[in-house]
Amino acid sequence: MSNPMISLVIPCFNEEEVIEETHRRLAALAESQPTYSFEFLFVDDGSRDRTPQLLRQLVATDRRVRAVFFSRNFGHQLAVTAGIDEARGNAVVLLDADLQDPPEVVAEMLAKWRDGWQVVYGVRAEREGESRFKLLTAHLFYRVLNYLSDTPIPLDTGDFRLMDRAVVEVLRSMPERDRFVRGMVSWVGFRQLALPYRRAARFAGTSKYPLRKMIRFATNGIISFSMRPLKLAMDVGLLCAGLACAGIVWAFAVRLATNSWVPGWTATIIAVLFLGGIQLVCTGILGEYIGRTYMQSKGRPLYIISDRAEGTDSAGLSMNAPGRALQCAPADSTADVGH
Repeated sequence: MSNPMISLVIPCFNEEEVIEETHRRLAALAESQPTYSFEFLFVDDGSRDRTPQLLRQLVATDRRVRAVFFSRNFGHQLAVTAGIDEARGNAVVLLDADLQDPPEVVAEMLAKWRDGWQVVYGVRAEREGESRFKLLTAHLFYRVLNYLSDTPIPLDTGDFRLMDRAVVEVLRSMPERDRFVRGMVSWVGFRQLALPYRRAARFAGTSKYPLRKMIRFATNGIISFSMRPLKLAMDVGLLCAGLACAGIVWAFAVRLATNSWVPGWTATIIAVLFLGGIQLVCTGILGEYIGRTYMQSKGRPLYIISDRAEGTDSAGLSMNAPGRALQCAPADSTADVGH
């Protein structure tokens, strides 16, 4: 394979403070690897700052840059999915625009890929600039996920990884809506290798994952790769039923021994509230699975692309998987170089 193409996929959401530095370091990486050709594929996830304008400027000045613009914010995992669908390279590397995943590590990933590994995923040996709460919750999440999941998922990993084209094609054939990309990559198999690295602090800006989004992301990971929550709900139901039967037997025993019923209005109310809470939790778990089935059955596109921008040397057709994206007709714009 002479001069294979490497697609660097960079999802962006309100990254105006860092996008130019990200491009500079990507360009430095490309220059340090002359045996490869590169494309820098930026996916703008409905940014509300100057990120789209900056991306168009990069397209105009660097023929390696391509940009895809969503019609609105669809979320990080769907931005990653769009990048996987659009990438044209022999290998695809996923990395975030905030530079917490250093582009320089990609050179090591490429060396491992040359050795025959089809997935090289980054393992966060150190994590700078993150709070104790974030570190603790991330540590617990991956371990709980592995306990519940039917598919082993490497600990302390993100989406920072290199994937061979064979792996990319399998991922493009997977249609699920509630996506957990790192779990999907683990599920497909192939030859995978862990690469420890030091995760840096954000170069600029703030995290785009507040607590609410973190909880939703964790829920997606667990429900997408495990049926154990449903089994757990049934186990809790059986346990409560067993405790209720034991309570009935005890109440009758007290009645026969003392000729009086067991007093305890407060205990009765507490038991009713406890069992009612258990029932609502179990109903909620069922609702999560049923709701996802309902949303999947609608068959809506995973994301909507409002526009693309690429230089005149970025020849080639879009590689969108059928039914996954909707392409809107772009408005006339002189900023869209090559159109």
